Amino acid sequence: MENFLKDLFVNQSYDENSFFLIAGPCVVESEELVLEVAEKVYDLCKKHGIPLVFKSSYKKANRTSAHSFSGLGDEIGLGIIQKAAKKFGLPTTTDIHSEREAELAAQFVDILQIPAFLCRQTELLVAAGKTGRIVNVKKGQFVSGEAMKFAVEKIYNTGNKKVMLTERGTTFGYQDLVVDYRNIPLMQAAGVPVIMDCTHSLQQPNQTSGVTGGNPQLIGTIAKAAIAAGADGLFIETHPDPSVALSDGANMLRLDLLENLLVQLVKIRKAITAQG
Repeated sequence: MENFLKDLFVNQSYDENSFFLIAGPCVVESEELVLEVAEKVYDLCKKHGIPLVFKSSYKKANRTSAHSFSGLGDEIGLGIIQKAAKKFGLPTTTDIHSEREAELAAQFVDILQIPAFLCRQTELLVAAGKTGRIVNVKKGQFVSGEAMKFAVEKIYNTGNKKVMLTERGTTFGYQDLVVDYRNIPLMQAAGVPVIMDCTHSLQQPNQTSGVTGGNPQLIGTIAKAAIAAGADGLFIETHPDPSVALSDGANMLRLDLLENLLVQLVKIRKAITAQG
C-alpha cells in the first residue's frame, strides 16, 4: 500500500493485505441517509478488516436530465460529509467539477474525485493537484488505460504525488459499458493505486427516459473479477433502498447485501495473497 494511503488509514485497524473500499450513497440526499450508510459500512469494514473511505457526492453536475436531483447546496452537502467523517473517524471523498470546486471541497474531504467525463480537463486536474489532497481520477469511458498516465503526469507536475486511478468501464455502443480488466495492470504501471468502480461500470446510459439504467445484479461479478485481477481498491455505491434513491439508483448495491459480498471478496484476496 502506498505511503499516502497508509497515512489516510492510520486511525483504522485492518488486514495489511486487504484491498481498500470506497463506499457510500451516490449523492448526499439528507444527513440522516449519509449517517445511516456511513455507520453501517464503517461497522462492516471494521468487522472484516477492510480500510474504508466514505464517499458521497455533494453535487451532481453531470445529470442526464435537467429535472434530476443535483444536491442540497454545496456547503450543506460538504458539511454533512464532514460530519460523517468526524463521527466515525473516516477519510472521505467527493466529486469535483471545476477549479472553484477543487478549492472548496478540499476544505472538507481527504480525496478529490475527478469524474470520468472530466479526466482530460487539464485545468481541473492541476487545480485538484495544487490543493495537496489525494486526487482520484476516474478513467474516461472513451480513454484507454495506458493513456491515463497523462492524467497522472498533469497532477505530478503540480508537485502532488498522491494520485489514484479508477477503472469504470468503456463505452460499448450508446447504452452499455464493458470492463476491460487489462486496464488494471496497465494503469498500475503508471505507479499509482488502481480502483475498480463496481457500480458505475454497470451503468446503461443514454436512456430515452432521461434516467440512467444499470445492472446491479452483476456488482459481485465485477468486484470479484477486479480483486482477482489485482485491483488495489474497490468503489461501491450503496443505499438502503436504491429504488427510491435520488441518483444512480439503478446501479447501487442494496445496503443489506454488502456484507455477504465483502466476505466473499476478503476470501478471494486472501487466497491470492497466500499464493504470493
